[in-house]
Amino acid sequence: MDVDTRLLRTFAVVAEEGSLTRAAERLYVSQPALTKQIRQLETLLGVPLFVRSRAGMALTVAGRSLAGRVPGLLADWEGALRETRGAASRAERVLRVGFLASAANEATPGIVAGFTARRPGWRVEMRHTAWSDPTAGLAGGEADVALLRLPFPGQERWRVAELFAEPRWVALPAAHPLAALEVVPFRELWDEPFVAAPAETGRWRDYWVAADEREGHPVRYGAAVEHPDDWLSAIANGYGVALAPESTARFYARPGIAYRPVSGVSPSRLGVAWSPADDGNPVVRDFVRCCLDAAAEPR
Repeated sequence: MDVDTRLLRTFAVVAEEGSLTRAAERLYVSQPALTKQIRQLETLLGVPLFVRSRAGMALTVAGRSLAGRVPGLLADWEGALRETRGAASRAERVLRVGFLASAANEATPGIVAGFTARRPGWRVEMRHTAWSDPTAGLAGGEADVALLRLPFPGQERWRVAELFAEPRWVALPAAHPLAALEVVPFRELWDEPFVAAPAETGRWRDYWVAADEREGHPVRYGAAVEHPDDWLSAIANGYGVALAPESTARFYARPGIAYRPVSGVSPSRLGVAWSPADDGNPVVRDFVRCCLDAAAEPR
C-alpha cells in the first residue's frame, strides 16, 4: 500500500487543529478538498481516523496512534529527500530555484547574476511551477529555494525573507469599459467575473481575488486556470478580469489585454523562501543574500 506524503501532512494539520475550518485556513486549501483528502487516507488505511461532530474533528484510537508517528515519518522522509537531492545539486553545482509566473520579474536577472558572481561554476536552474503549487516546489522538495508571492500555503514551515512590494493592477479585456479609466477603483470590479487559480488552492486564490477586501461582497468566478498562458487567454477571450502585480503589465503584455492600476486594494509582496534545514547551507545563504541585495537597490 502506497500512501502519498501529502495526505499524511494534511492529516497531521487536521489532527493538530481539531477543526477542518482552521486546518483549511492553515493549509490554504478549500475545506471540501481537505475533506476529500482525509477520506482518501481513511480509505487507503481501512480505518476511521476522526469522529466528526459540530464541535470539530476528534481523533479515533487509530487516529491517535497515527498522529503520534506521522511527524517523525515526515521529518525522516523530508530529510532523506533534501539530502539526496542536495547531494545531486552539489555534485552538479546547480541551485534549483522555484518560481510562479515570472518570479521577481525585473529583479530576477540581477539576483541570478549576483549569485553567479558569488559562486563561480554554479548554475541557477529556474523551475517554473503551476499555480496549483503556490510553494513553487518547496513543499515537494523540487526546489532548494523559491521566489514567491506572499502569503503562500504553509508559510510558517519555511524561512521567508520579504523582498519588496508592488501595487496590484487589474488585467482585463482591452474592449472592457473599465479599460478607459486611468485608475480602476476596486469597488468597480466587485461584480466582475474573475479568472483565478483552482479552488483547491483555497486562501491562495482568495488573496488574488482580494476576497478579504470586498467588505463581504461575494466573488464571481469566470474561469479557473493553472498557467500564465491560460490566464492570458481566458482574460483576452472575455471570461473575466484578474488582479496581478504591476510588473505583469510589462512581462505579460499582449494584444487584447489592458492593464490598469487599481485603487483600494493592498499591494503584492514578494519573498524568498527556503527550508530551515538549509540555514547552514552556504549556497542557499548566498542566494538569499543576493535577493536581499537586489531588493535594497532603488526601484
